Amino acid sequence: MPLKIIRADITQLKCDAIVNAANSSLLGGGGVDGAIHKAAGPGLLKKCGTLGGCKTGEAKITGGCKLPCKYIIHTVGPRWSGGTRGEEALLRSCYRSSLELAKRKGCKSVAFPLISSGAYGYPKDQALVIAVEEIAAFLLENDMLVYIVIYDKQSYRISENLFSDIAAFIDDNYVEVHFESNRADAIYDSVYFDSQADLPGDAQKERAPGKALRRAPSAKNAPFFGEANAAPETAVFSPSKASLEDALKSMDESFSEMLLRKIDEKGITDAECYKKANIDRKLFSKIRNDRLYKPSKSTALAFCIALELPLPEVRDMLMKAGYALSRSNKFDVIIEYFITNKNYNVFEINEALFAFDQALLGA
Repeated sequence: MPLKIIRADITQLKCDAIVNAANSSLLGGGGVDGAIHKAAGPGLLKKCGTLGGCKTGEAKITGGCKLPCKYIIHTVGPRWSGGTRGEEALLRSCYRSSLELAKRKGCKSVAFPLISSGAYGYPKDQALVIAVEEIAAFLLENDMLVYIVIYDKQSYRISENLFSDIAAFIDDNYVEVHFESNRADAIYDSVYFDSQADLPGDAQKERAPGKALRRAPSAKNAPFFGEANAAPETAVFSPSKASLEDALKSMDESFSEMLLRKIDEKGITDAECYKKANIDRKLFSKIRNDRLYKPSKSTALAFCIALELPLPEVRDMLMKAGYALSRSNKFDVIIEYFITNKNYNVFEINEALFAFDQALLGA
């Protein structure tokens, strides 16, 4: 199962286990620890009092008390001392210990805060990288739904260099669209829409079905994802020239067929592919067993990332599912940034998408 980054109150999540960023006494404190003890009620303090504390990097477990989760996993993160006292190894151990404990208890879902990134002072960008790396490594070998729970924007941060690079790439390539309701041409000159239904208002009536839209005039220095007058890859049938049966026989390779072909070409297993894509096994099974299954755009792109496809093949695979990339879509521009830089780590991509308030890949 996948890794999800969400903005929420961890005390209200309905999952098998939540992780408490505790202190070594396990008797409550500030921040996440205090919030969990307050929401769980006095029964949690009594349970924790029987555990004999906890060493840094280790984890212990109690019942959920008044919380909607079954278990609370208490782990003690390191205090930041400049990175010279083994803080990284200890923080990684917090995640590994907590996940192994959740696994032993049969948990199917677990939610983490960003351990040590509050009062303990661990740099938030580094804490995030460690969290994602350790959870991702665990999920490659195990099936579990794991959340990283962010309480507010201030508690989440990717590296300044990465954020600045992506922001600059967006500035150079993003085409902002402005619609003029009384001029369909203004719409046509702004963006390549994925489908006729995406056109606003009366413009749907004025656009010929299947006709590509022209590049936005403001995108002079950026090659556009879609070719305005590109020749179609497959023949277009009309009732007067061919029967519906003939047209269906001439259908192009479907998304599912292309996906399975690419998996074989890459020499990887199905499990390796859907785990690298941050996709649930059940969803992959649906796609495998239905050649005409139409995934969401984020799912289709997740598989493109897992297969490490170059941009031309990404466009082709998206088209099989009925989608296109557009430079009027900030989400798409961020995806292009990572593909252009040959970074196909879906979890790192999702870190950046979350930072820019975009939908995530896969999950």
